[in-house]
Amino acid sequence: MSPAKQQVNNPKASVPRHVAIIMDGNGRWAKQLGKMRIFGHQEGAKAVRRAVSFAVNNGIEALTLYAFSSENWNRPPQEVTALMELFIRALDKEVKSLHKHNVRLKIIGDTARFSERLQGRIQRAEAVTEANSGLTLNIAANYGGRWDIIQAVQQIAQQVKSGDIEPDDISEQMVSQHINLCDLAPVDLVIRTGGEHRISNFLLWQIAYAELYFTEVLWPDFDELVFEGALNAFAQRERRFGGTEPASI
Repeated sequence: MSPAKQQVNNPKASVPRHVAIIMDGNGRWAKQLGKMRIFGHQEGAKAVRRAVSFAVNNGIEALTLYAFSSENWNRPPQEVTALMELFIRALDKEVKSLHKHNVRLKIIGDTARFSERLQGRIQRAEAVTEANSGLTLNIAANYGGRWDIIQAVQQIAQQVKSGDIEPDDISEQMVSQHINLCDLAPVDLVIRTGGEHRISNFLLWQIAYAELYFTEVLWPDFDELVFEGALNAFAQRERRFGGTEPASI
């Protein structure tokens, strides 16, 4: 991960604390060049490095990237296998750089479906960076927003079953405590590349009041200028959170 020199031209107060990105367009990018889809995913990994560097240099507290959804298992087996291998290589290659830049890495999602080899890589990468105090980088892998809510409800149901709590004790706050990323600042900004205007089952609970930013740029072409454009657009939004007056971040 090489540091990005460019910094957003916004007052510090207008920079989102937590940015989430739906990284879309790797396959289409490769197709435009007449190459296999995996080539697009490989180039997309370079865009991840740029995004992480930009987030570090602009004081963003948390960056959550949608790497592999629970629905992506429906892709051709060869592509899924190639993606898993790419994930393993990326973990092996990038963890030292992340650690050097004080980045804490977390993988969110149902990782039990991954191979033991990949699960081992994930556990080691998280362990190496767990004490870091800079950017928290969350990689959503085999993740789905509905799965996230269901697993939270299941945990609470077990507490009800064991008699630790009553059904009337269940509150929004309690559910939030069992949802992934509950220890981080709420998601302020969701960016989706690739020209699609949908959430695709990503962080359904966490983005209830997030600002949404869609760009036609395909993920392998996502760079510091595109990221800066998203932050500049965010700075122009009036966030009311259901109230009548703009709220400060």
